Amino acid sequence: MNLVLKPSSHFSGTVHVPGSKSISNRVLLMGALAEGESEFLGILESDDTKYMRDALEKLGKPKNANFPNKNANLFLGNAGTAMRSLTAVLCLGSGEYTLHGEPRMHERPIKDLIDALRILGANIEYLENDGCPPLKINANGLNGGEVHIKGNISSQFLSALLIAAPYCKEPLEIIVDGELISKPYVYMTIRLMEKFGIKVENEDYKNFKVEKGNYKAQSLKIEGDASSASYFWGGGAITKGNVIVKGIEKDSLQGDVKFLEVLEKMGAELNGITVDATLFPDAAMTICPLACYAKGKTKITGIASWKVKETDRISAMACELRKVGAEVTTGDDFMEITPPKIIKSAAIETYNDHRMAMCFSLLSLNSPHKKGAEITILNPLCVNKTFPEYFKEFERLRNPV
Repeated sequence: MNLVLKPSSHFSGTVHVPGSKSISNRVLLMGALAEGESEFLGILESDDTKYMRDALEKLGKPKNANFPNKNANLFLGNAGTAMRSLTAVLCLGSGEYTLHGEPRMHERPIKDLIDALRILGANIEYLENDGCPPLKINANGLNGGEVHIKGNISSQFLSALLIAAPYCKEPLEIIVDGELISKPYVYMTIRLMEKFGIKVENEDYKNFKVEKGNYKAQSLKIEGDASSASYFWGGGAITKGNVIVKGIEKDSLQGDVKFLEVLEKMGAELNGITVDATLFPDAAMTICPLACYAKGKTKITGIASWKVKETDRISAMACELRKVGAEVTTGDDFMEITPPKIIKSAAIETYNDHRMAMCFSLLSLNSPHKKGAEITILNPLCVNKTFPEYFKEFERLRNPV
């Protein structure tokens, strides 16, 4: 199935983005671990949260992080948050668990987390390639104490350790080696842990201490997803449309709201800029289609984590941008985009990556200075990972009432 998007100059309206994937999967897991029954309003309904929900339902309601199902085979698709956090949490109790997913998940690194868990006493083996899922866990508790984790691959490794920390046999101290990327996601984890009654000592994102404790059930309203909002904000910036996004507050837990600062820096005329995206790597992808309409070059740095996401996003983004006529230079941690004089029609390979599909939809929009193109999105259903109704909402804002 392919989706053809014809050029449109209209992009205005009000949109309610679905709940944050990152918040949803964190609170689903903390709520499962918590004493009592939690209630969440606005949980994201998507492939990623379905994998987490299905896994938790299969495992049963735990007592003191010890799940009643002692032998489970869990398929987690390409949901990184589910794979990383469940790997740590399942080590806390007792039982034998197999965690696997889609082929891309079996290429995504998890070695630094496994190394840290093994230091804490975990018995985990790789079933195929060293350093990646699928995994087999023979759980018998985590000891606590002191453990080191590298900070430059994925903040999800640290978040997974933090979520599991209260249920270790002793208080846990986590020391980050090197610079921690994607700090807002760790901030999100800590804030949500506090909502569930667990305090985390955070020393400048280099050292974390968590005492033993238990999560307490909560009633929470889930924020709208700021990464998803970035496409609508971006569409409004391209067309000069009036776009209102509901469900996200200025004091959001999500680092991706910093995308609005990028739009402010680019200005009404969308000038090319240099931006460090270390704090908002997911929403930073939305800068790429904007760069095609910009006046001058745009350089995005702080994106090393793109290489270990749903696809190698640096390589994938560069390849597809060149199809529409942009000149692209890349490195391990940056991308520089020279806008095309004319945006060319193209069939966009999505690499089964929801963000590729959503980003390139924006190139079907006309700005006051440059026309968009006919964009064919291959495998548009990949947006089911986080935003199943994306193209329905996108079309609604493209079509004047």
